[in-house]
Amino acid sequence: MSRPAEATPAPITASGVGASRSPEGIGPEGVGPRLDALGSSVRLWALIVLISLGGVFEFYDLMMTAYVSPGLVRAGVFQSGRAGLFGQSDQAAFASATFLGLFVGTLVFSRVADRFGRRAVFTVSLIWYALATLAMASCHTAIGLDIWRLISGVGIGVELVTIDAYISELAPAHLRGRAFALNQAIQFLAVPAVAIAAWVLLPVSPFGLAGWRWVMILGAAGAVVVWVIRARLPESPRWLERQGRLAEANAVVSLLEGQGPPQAPPRRPARLPPTARDVHLAEAFTPLYRRRTLMLVVFNIFEAIGFYGFSNWAPTLIAAQGQSVVHSLAYSAAIAMAYPLGPLICAAFADRFERKHLIIAAALTTGGVGMAFAGQRAGAAIIALGVILTFSNNLLSFAYHAYQAELYPTRIRASAVGFVYAWSRLSTVVSSFIIAALLTGFGSIGVFAFIAGAMGVVIFAVGLFGPRTAGLTLETTAG
Repeated sequence: MSRPAEATPAPITASGVGASRSPEGIGPEGVGPRLDALGSSVRLWALIVLISLGGVFEFYDLMMTAYVSPGLVRAGVFQSGRAGLFGQSDQAAFASATFLGLFVGTLVFSRVADRFGRRAVFTVSLIWYALATLAMASCHTAIGLDIWRLISGVGIGVELVTIDAYISELAPAHLRGRAFALNQAIQFLAVPAVAIAAWVLLPVSPFGLAGWRWVMILGAAGAVVVWVIRARLPESPRWLERQGRLAEANAVVSLLEGQGPPQAPPRRPARLPPTARDVHLAEAFTPLYRRRTLMLVVFNIFEAIGFYGFSNWAPTLIAAQGQSVVHSLAYSAAIAMAYPLGPLICAAFADRFERKHLIIAAALTTGGVGMAFAGQRAGAAIIALGVILTFSNNLLSFAYHAYQAELYPTRIRASAVGFVYAWSRLSTVVSSFIIAALLTGFGSIGVFAFIAGAMGVVIFAVGLFGPRTAGLTLETTAG
């Protein structure tokens, strides 16, 4: 049933003048202009927080590789150097299994979020992740851990792509950068959590159960709590509109319009294309999107080397600089405290600068500070440079998560972002073994030289071929 005319605010059209709506409450320009006209409100930010909570335990699991690996080596489950599976480092194999699962999840299954909706995929992927992580905690061999690690990675891959699509579709253009910064701050709370859990639990065996198993169990238990919280989330109104479910889309937008003063019409609003139920990834390779797709594939291959080259290997890299396992875990825990703080600092300028320029600045900092970090032996210098390196990776992460979601239309957003993002996962599978070899042959300086080279490619690809997006509507940036 339609709402009374006097209770329904007029939509904002390209000219900023109200226009008549359909019986379902959707104007001729669709839900996009109404969403972009939203002001900052408690209700909007509460939804962003709830969506972001879904990524906390995925990030916990994702970052767990770096922090449980020393404990697994100490327990005799993992072998270091070339004594592991297939003559390779067990930590490298563990990290590769993680990202192979993420690759499958983002490439093969991310399109289900375009077909069945953002909200439904959240629930399924969380259950998948929790069950696989509990199975991993019960393993006794390296090969068993790697198999369940791969399976859990599939669920995480689907989840993280879906979160990016959902936030980009809810947040107004003038708040989108801050929304992704808040999203990253909440998700990165998982990093100090897993670092502290590993530091406290790895040396002990509470109730006779090895500490590394408790670290995994905590992640799975937390995912169940988040699943209950997220039952309150509505579906993405842009996705509902694409499915022809206009009354439901109108209900979600009307809920968001209940708080906060409306904003002026965003820059260059564009009329939505016709509703499309079918999902065709091939559209990402049509002339309109081909250049940005290829640019994002190259970007994701090389940015992953910088981001995960540090985050997945931090304790091991610190240990390679002459620190004991206990000290490396303590220093890593101190550095990890910076992860949720970085995005909050970035939120102050997230929407003031062009997104591609933020990515370039972050890549420059990661490459330069990484080389300085590699030469340090003093604990205070390791922590200080590690914090700066973490902040630059934070900037890189929130900026590109917002950026790639802005470059595709709603009908293929999760599918296309999943495709380009999958290459970062495949890159980490390969680079994990490269980093292990460089660490053995050249120490941490060799690893950070590799990272600096990768950041150079990121700067080249985004700087020359990346379009501008800051402050533009999704309908404009997507084509």
